[in-house]
Amino acid sequence: MRKIINHITSPVSIAPLATFRLLFGFIMLVSILRFMINGWVYDQYIAPKVFFPYYGGEWIQPLGETGMYALFGLMALAALMIMLGLFYRIFSVLFFLSFTYAELIDKTNYLNHYYFVSIVAFLLILVPAHRHFSLDILRKPSLKLSEVPAWTIGIFKCQLGIVYFYAGLAKLNPEWLFEALPLKIWLPANQHFPIVGPLLKYSWVAFAFSWFGAIYDLCIPFFLLYRKTRLYAYAFVILFHISTWLLFPIGMFPFIMILSTLIFFPASFHEKIISGIISVFKALSIFVRSGSAVSLNKYTYNRALLYLLGVHFVIQLLLPFRFSLYPGKLFWTEEGYRFSWRVMLMEKAGYVIFHIEDPETGRKGEAYAHDYLTPNQEKMMSTQPDMILQFAHFLKREYQLKGIKNPTVKAEAYVTLNGGGSRLFIDPNVNLANEKESFKHKSWILPYEENKVLNANNY
Repeated sequence: MRKIINHITSPVSIAPLATFRLLFGFIMLVSILRFMINGWVYDQYIAPKVFFPYYGGEWIQPLGETGMYALFGLMALAALMIMLGLFYRIFSVLFFLSFTYAELIDKTNYLNHYYFVSIVAFLLILVPAHRHFSLDILRKPSLKLSEVPAWTIGIFKCQLGIVYFYAGLAKLNPEWLFEALPLKIWLPANQHFPIVGPLLKYSWVAFAFSWFGAIYDLCIPFFLLYRKTRLYAYAFVILFHISTWLLFPIGMFPFIMILSTLIFFPASFHEKIISGIISVFKALSIFVRSGSAVSLNKYTYNRALLYLLGVHFVIQLLLPFRFSLYPGKLFWTEEGYRFSWRVMLMEKAGYVIFHIEDPETGRKGEAYAHDYLTPNQEKMMSTQPDMILQFAHFLKREYQLKGIKNPTVKAEAYVTLNGGGSRLFIDPNVNLANEKESFKHKSWILPYEENKVLNANNY
């Protein structure tokens, strides 16, 4: 343990940390402005009448139209301040809180890269990324550092390694490796692409993509760590992420990973980036003061911070395996699916009708999700049991307001997974209005294996 502590606390150049801060702030600023310009603040946080908070986070609610635009404005400002390194400590905390708050409002909008951004934002709070090549240095030159403990850079390498490696582990399943699903479904839709497009209709191409994706995710962190393979590995990082960006609608995630992965390069590489930026500013006659080459300050930290990081990474290593605590097919039940770096592993679609009954009068009726939800919310709710349960509870409250004291709410749900045919998803005899949300297994999810595929007339 002493050797490990000595290794992770040994002094290294701060340059990689400074460029990571700058690039992260830049790509976050671009992402947030893109989000606002495309009208997604309105679509995701203002237009919906119903929201699906995470279990235990029901108190996290949207802030109204003015409040949500103000939240995203603050988020954009915080990203800019992180990039510039101005009042970094304050704005790194504000960015983490505002971004994570927006992420937790509605699980409909869950994406792996949102989760990744929240984690990186949290880690940035804990490191002195503003004490080199920042406006904070111009504001207060005594802050400048030339060296930091190795762990301040290593934690980002470790987090990226976990994301890649666990994404690779998730691909080691029979459907991905031996059936090339869901790529066999998705790739033919891109036959319009020049040159490679006509090839995408062939099954062997889907298998090649599947196997390459698994091998890439499992191996890339180790090739990036090794000096002799690093440059070639990074070329594959660019090729892989640009290809996925062209083929699939996955937003800014590829660019976030391309820029973040530069943290694996040595300090000399990052120092050249900083020198290049300074040269550009000087050529544009923009005042730049780089400060002294060597700082007299030494970065001090509390040993408790290392223990906090240890707890964080233990959680990161164990959380993706929580699915093993639940019975049934993971992609079917999705119990333990989120926050596990399972990226683009399934094609799932569903349809739900809710049957409402007044026990006192025996009157029955049907409720349809599209009367209350946005199209994206309906799409996501129809295949995720916890969201179906939340919507059933919403309907219970709605019908109570209409005068039904204790309505029963049952779901008739049909789901197809990776093109395997439509199956009955939820036990239609269970009154979901009386079911409680918890981390326990939801026994009212019908098992995938015992469920017969419905024919067209049934569906």
